[in-house]
Amino acid sequence: MKIVALSGSIVGSKTRTAIDYTVKVINEKYPIADITLLDLADYDVQFSDGRLYTEYIGDTKYVAESLMEADAIIIGTPIFQASIPATLKNVFDLLPEKAFRDKVVSVLVTAGSPKHYLIPEQQLKPILSYMKAQTVGSYVFIEEKDFYQKEIVNDDVLFRIERLIEDTVVLTETYTKIREDKEAEYGF
Repeated sequence: MKIVALSGSIVGSKTRTAIDYTVKVINEKYPIADITLLDLADYDVQFSDGRLYTEYIGDTKYVAESLMEADAIIIGTPIFQASIPATLKNVFDLLPEKAFRDKVVSVLVTAGSPKHYLIPEQQLKPILSYMKAQTVGSYVFIEEKDFYQKEIVNDDVLFRIERLIEDTVVLTETYTKIREDKEAEYGF
């Protein structure tokens, strides 16, 4: 199972902290999973200009192809100005409309205010749905008060991240089995 953990911003540390914890838990609990961490701050991703994702070069091609080859994607995103960051939206724009077909996508969000808890529902989930993702129903919302010195200090948040990972893995395994069984019916 190929899992991509995507940290969807080029600034700040909270989303990366949450994604790092996510990767650590996946490595501990699911050692057979092939996990790739993509922190957009580490890559020089070009702005989408309408080309096919395979026509880009360098970091842009690597990020796009890593997402396209994944079985599951865990997206970490901060909320800026009551919206997802432009860097994350740009990644979606690089990919084809049906990029997330047959992929399970889950979300964790970091925000400075509890007032932004519906942003994933109103902005991110519609994009994921349009791109044909099988989304994990719940997401993890992490507030600024849940961090201290670049560590998550709220045990409930840690538990919810672990549950999100479990749900992501179980759904990925389930959808993979369903697809395999369906394809086996054809006999060729």
